[in-house]
Amino acid sequence: MKKYILISCFILMFTTACNDDLLDTKPETSIPESIAFSTPAKILAQTNNLYKQLQNQSFYGGRFIVFNEQRADQFGQNDGNAATGSAVWNQNVASTNDFVNNVWAVGYAAINASNILISKMNETTVISKELAKNYIAEAKFIRAFCYFSLIQTYAKPYNQDKNSLGLPLRLTPITTSGHNDLARSSIEMVYTQILKDLDEAEIDLPVSYSTPLLNTSRAKKCTAIALKTRVLLVQNNFEKVITESKKIVSSTLPFQYTEGNLTQKLEPNYTSIFGGSYTGTEAIFSIPFANSTTETPSAQYSLAYNYLAQPIIFLAAEGIVSDPAFNSATDARSSLISKSAANQKVLKKFSITTAPFRDYVPVIRYAEVLLNYAEAAAYTDDLTTATSLLKAVRNRSDPNYVFPANEIATKEAMIATIQKERDIELLGEGFRLMDLQRKVQTLPAKKGSIGTAPLVLPTSSNYIWPIPSGEISVNKLIEPNP
Repeated sequence: MKKYILISCFILMFTTACNDDLLDTKPETSIPESIAFSTPAKILAQTNNLYKQLQNQSFYGGRFIVFNEQRADQFGQNDGNAATGSAVWNQNVASTNDFVNNVWAVGYAAINASNILISKMNETTVISKELAKNYIAEAKFIRAFCYFSLIQTYAKPYNQDKNSLGLPLRLTPITTSGHNDLARSSIEMVYTQILKDLDEAEIDLPVSYSTPLLNTSRAKKCTAIALKTRVLLVQNNFEKVITESKKIVSSTLPFQYTEGNLTQKLEPNYTSIFGGSYTGTEAIFSIPFANSTTETPSAQYSLAYNYLAQPIIFLAAEGIVSDPAFNSATDARSSLISKSAANQKVLKKFSITTAPFRDYVPVIRYAEVLLNYAEAAAYTDDLTTATSLLKAVRNRSDPNYVFPANEIATKEAMIATIQKERDIELLGEGFRLMDLQRKVQTLPAKKGSIGTAPLVLPTSSNYIWPIPSGEISVNKLIEPNP
């Protein structure tokens, strides 16, 4: 990719027509700026388009999650083809790599689309001020989400060096060429903006929407809060993780959040969360695929293809899959592990293995919030709360399981046990790399059918991805990673 996506994303912004159903819009070749925000329906279409940006198959519609799992240590690689991310798994991508450029491009396209919407909603008289504030809040959520995803990928971990180079903070819309030059802000400045956006979004987002699909696929108050618990955990800001978690987690069992017609809680049947179009109580935020012809990812980009149909990556025997929980007939999570024709263990959370690949992508689940809260409680020496939250997650999938006393008796043991639970519960959902890097841990060596990928130290240049060549070619002020 040689052209900077921000120059063209203004055109991308206006490729949706109006439709009340989120992410089910009919594309037009172009909508001029003068009419793109001229009616309430067209404004809604532009708001929906923000979520379509996340749905891109190079981003949360598929490959970005796979990239994060390939870079971590729970999966081996079967295919040495560059198109399947063999270089990602081998930890040797270059700044010219298509994947490195595409993730950046899609993320910044969504950021710019958000900036455009915010600008237009601050001026509009077409809809009520209250509804305009709602749409601005959604745009701020999307912008925060994208910045968080990008800074995890292209900058050092916050806890390693928060004063190091982060990302260019683009907060105003780009609608013409010639505005590419922007230096990188510090990592701390980017995180400050992410949390500012989420705090402001929380205020103006609705409590809920009219249908389960919209509650799952559009940002609402508890969506912003839940994402804050993730961001704050990455910063080791445990006190604030607890403060935010308490907004959406009840103080006693059964842990849940209820406001108006919305309830968020653990799904009693773990396996029902996966394998299709889940919009139940555990789905705080997911990427749906309502239109099978225009939205679903192509084969090599879909989660089901990479994990199960092909599979491109398989569960490494040295990883969490060897834990007794995955060999226990009493833990429901073990039912989502199977064996391939090559006798490799594979993940079948995403089970629609033929086109169109319409498995909804779980981005934020209630289980993650409980585990974020549990870890923060453990770090602040509240082992009672940490134990209750940990048990809620484990006992949902294995009702009779009792944690050995030595796994929960001390702060250090509890933190390790919670991490193991995260590895089991969130396997294949793109969290393992984030967990390793937020703790500034080595990315372990791993084995695959194509060889062995080396370990990567936190001080190594390939601990993070390089700044893309496409950005470097058009932004004179950008500094590459050392």
